[in-house]
Amino acid sequence: MMEDTQLNRRRLALLAAGAAALGVVGAATSAEAYQGNMERSLSSLFDAMASLREASSNKGGHRVKAMALIQQAIEEIQAGIEYANERGGGGAE
Repeated sequence: MMEDTQLNRRRLALLAAGAAALGVVGAATSAEAYQGNMERSLSSLFDAMASLREASSNKGGHRVKAMALIQQAIEEIQAGIEYANERGGGGAE
């Protein structure tokens, strides 16, 4: 239980850092193309992460694994946004 709480705090810190980084990227790249689908995806993932943090911990490790996968997805979306911004936004890939 204590380990789960520490893990949740660590993930929350990573999530906050990711959100802050996204804000910095957004401010620094305001001249680049807006990526609405990617931004909406991030918003949905942040909502999912918040719901999982509120869920009870007795899920056989699946809740924690889901949280890790959501964090990984957030990082991939952020990397995709940065990639597109470096190349003028948008794109087919």
